Amino acid sequence: MKKILKFSLVLLVLFNINTASISSNTPSSFADLAEQLMPSVVNISTTTTVVTKTNPFPNFQFPPGSPFEDMFKEFGTPQERKASALGSGFIIDKNGTVVTNNHVIKDADDILVRVNGDKEYKAKIIGKDPLSDIAVLKIDSDDTFKPVKFGNSDIARIGDWVLAIGNPFGLGGTVTSGIISARNRSLGLSRYEDFIQTDASINQGNSGGPLFNMDGEVVGVNTAILSQGGSIGIGFAIPSNNAKQVVDQLIKYGETKRGWLGVRIQDVTKEIAEAEKLDEPRGALVSSVSPGSPSEKGGIKAGDIILEFNGTLIKQMKELPIIVAQTEVGKTVRVKIWRNKKEIYKKIKLGRLETSSDFKPKKPKALKSSIIEDLKIEVRPLNNDDIEKRKLPEGTTGVVITSIDPESPIKNLFVNNIIIEAQKKKIKTPGDLQNIIKSSLVSKNKSILVVIYNNENQISYIGIKLK
Repeated sequence: MKKILKFSLVLLVLFNINTASISSNTPSSFADLAEQLMPSVVNISTTTTVVTKTNPFPNFQFPPGSPFEDMFKEFGTPQERKASALGSGFIIDKNGTVVTNNHVIKDADDILVRVNGDKEYKAKIIGKDPLSDIAVLKIDSDDTFKPVKFGNSDIARIGDWVLAIGNPFGLGGTVTSGIISARNRSLGLSRYEDFIQTDASINQGNSGGPLFNMDGEVVGVNTAILSQGGSIGIGFAIPSNNAKQVVDQLIKYGETKRGWLGVRIQDVTKEIAEAEKLDEPRGALVSSVSPGSPSEKGGIKAGDIILEFNGTLIKQMKELPIIVAQTEVGKTVRVKIWRNKKEIYKKIKLGRLETSSDFKPKKPKALKSSIIEDLKIEVRPLNNDDIEKRKLPEGTTGVVITSIDPESPIKNLFVNNIIIEAQKKKIKTPGDLQNIIKSSLVSKNKSILVVIYNNENQISYIGIKLK
């Protein structure tokens, strides 16, 4: 019987020696390089204030989803507590500018940076970018620090030796080693992903630390691991070329300025390539174009396949957003597209993503309720968020009760109950419930049987007498 391994992504980071990869060309020692680099790597600790409200009536427990649950939270006494987190970073100039992951300092009230294992300083945030998970800090001190340089991650090869230095589990400066295992990995953690994969072990506290090549240059920012609860030798780092561009913008502007095309894209499958008479699956298929966007103004249309952007071939869909984001705002670029079974070119002047309609958070759509007149209740369709929050079985259908009229004939149902069946028929929409009730009334059946999930997520059968 095959055992299925369940993996989870952990936002922390990298390294340990993989003895299987040791060969005759293994460095005899990393000691000189580690000694040179250790003073440039910092341990980061943050403090965050978490505010919670205590229940003023601790002896009363309300079922999940009960309107009283939220109401009494409002009357609770605010309680503050301090939460702490650990991470790593590295110094990039003698004045104490530090690069780390955004998730290391997210929501932090206070940031302390420990340098070379002994001196501790306060630090402030210069800029942060959740999309790339990069943040830049400035150590609050007039001391002179020892910086490291960014290397060229584009020339880093699979099989190259690398070192990671960080702060696992708060132990302080820890050196680990491994090789580059793969390039161009995507994990679904953020919008722009092009991770370097390494076989080094990653543990809590290593996030934001540097991944060095054998010349002592930073070729990656350690960010994540694939894990079953501990390191299994599959770690990921943001390539230094990608990180440096974000770091430079955060230092200069305090924010990022990314290029923007204004298209929704999808993969070009084998079937799509065959239908469009394209020689092979490649490029990015435009599924829609944002109104008023640079692409609309430049003549890009839904159904086009973008094959080349500013002289760079697009082999896979995921490459396009990264390349566009790294291109200067306001630059006019030449885009090769496949339309009507032939190549054509368009010139497009890029906009800025951060000021675009695509970047602005979308307001969640209000869930529309329907009135079930004969029951004098309002219901709305059950959605995926309900299923996830209430931990219901996948594929559950039904309607959620949103309000009950005082004159309603139902006596044993409550707001947030979920009606999943009526008269032994599954309910998917409010219309399903309404039709069953009408059919019952026409047949002069004055009672119906419904099946619900109550507010404790228990299945119950309820008889309702219709008026």
